[in-house]
Amino acid sequence: MANKLRLGPVPKQQVVKLTISLPVTLKNELERYALLHEQAYGEHVDAVILVPHMLEAFMARDRGFRKGAAPQRPPNEKTT
Repeated sequence: MANKLRLGPVPKQQVVKLTISLPVTLKNELERYALLHEQAYGEHVDAVILVPHMLEAFMARDRGFRKGAAPQRPPNEKTT
């Protein structure tokens, strides 16, 4: 039996495309995580699909972020 991972099964969600650059070592670790995720949950998931769920989990556990010093911006407001 495979170990359960912190991330859990990936839910289906509406998405917005965002392009990021990663160090090669982090990309390799994401791909390794995706393989472990597949072993744990029996469903192939591309590493790219895992990134938003990892960020969401990270932000949910960040106490400073949850306390929220900065006000929320409307969804399509650009920063200066």
